[in-house]
Amino acid sequence: MSAKTFHGWSGKMPQGRVAYVNGRYVPHAQAGVHIEDRAVQFADGIYEVVGVIGGKIFDEEHHLDRLVRSVGEIGMAMPMERDALKLVVREMARRNRVRDGLIYMQVTRGAYRRDHAVPLASERPTLIMTARSMNPAQLAQRREQGVKVITRPDERWTRCDIKSTALLPNILAKTAARDAGAFEAWLIDRDGFITEGSSTSAWIVDKDGNIVTRDLSNAILPGVTRREILDAAAEAQISIVERRFTPAEALLAKEAFMSAATLGATAIISIDGHTIGDGKPGPIARRLQELYARRAGKLASAT
Repeated sequence: MSAKTFHGWSGKMPQGRVAYVNGRYVPHAQAGVHIEDRAVQFADGIYEVVGVIGGKIFDEEHHLDRLVRSVGEIGMAMPMERDALKLVVREMARRNRVRDGLIYMQVTRGAYRRDHAVPLASERPTLIMTARSMNPAQLAQRREQGVKVITRPDERWTRCDIKSTALLPNILAKTAARDAGAFEAWLIDRDGFITEGSSTSAWIVDKDGNIVTRDLSNAILPGVTRREILDAAAEAQISIVERRFTPAEALLAKEAFMSAATLGATAIISIDGHTIGDGKPGPIARRLQELYARRAGKLASAT
């Protein structure tokens, strides 16, 4: 069945930004869910973000793998088959004319009478999707100049490996960063080690030239971009160590950088006001961004 008939598309291109909610493409400003949707009441949902680069969907399979895993970890069903979901992703990119940007997907447990316990009834989950264009020149400038970060206590729940919509600690940390004139907040666990950023993976280059990033566990999200950068570094025979590191070690690092689907590998030039390296994006971060961009071109699939 085609995307046109499956999703009830009339064949006319809506004007302006378009959202997808439970089988319907609607004007973004009019999109909504029921007031008792469990995402509204309890943040009972999972989300995923897929990048669009040069008109192509990047690393879609790994993002969908993570979505399926997150949904399964909280005992929730997928809202549709994987191939159908991919059709919606492409249609959203097309309808919103996104050449460089992102597709945001959210799966919630659906609308039920408000009760804390997960409903016994097996209703179809809610599926929400939006699309947004980004300015490639602005992203390139950020990578060229580097960004500042601050550190904050990691106050999140203990299953950060699940990409949950319950992001209150993350948004408070990101807001603190903005208010301090920084781009991101790196989070510190109770043992005094960096976990990750509020919406990014955290990396340093130690005094011996090794790339260091936190090893996978329930303490961090298994970043898809993190995975691509690790693979790119391995192919280029750049040394990688997956282990915990402290804020003090980060301050003494030769380089520091962050990664995310929309950022690639973006250099960090200061942490809590302390200059990292020479205060400019270093050669390792630049090299990894180059390798990541090359992989993005090879691994992206046509919309």
